Amino acid sequence: MMNKRKGSGILLFLVLVAASPLLAQEAEQAAVNPVKASLYKLAIIVGGAIITLAAAAGAFCQAKAISSACEGISRNPAAAPHIRFLLIFGLVLIETLVIYALLITIIIVLIQWGNYA
Repeated sequence: MMNKRKGSGILLFLVLVAASPLLAQEAEQAAVNPVKASLYKLAIIVGGAIITLAAAAGAFCQAKAISSACEGISRNPAAAPHIRFLLIFGLVLIETLVIYALLITIIIVLIQWGNYA
């Protein structure tokens, strides 16, 4: 239980440290249009959350796929070429989904950047 609290505390600290530059904006820009400034901050946070979740899910899925492929090959070595092909094909699809999430994040940030200026 203590390890979970320690890990959660460290994660919370790192999130706050990573989000602190968002709060350091100039007063002039916020005074001109505070709504656009807050939307830009929200877009940065949402973009970061999207890519973080996509990368974490992609890494978990890739680890599970590699583990299952190794188990399958160890059980039936004769099927290794077929399993290897399906493994690589699956890894390509998983990585493509993570790249799509990155593109969506970039689009969100750039659209809000254009509205902010």
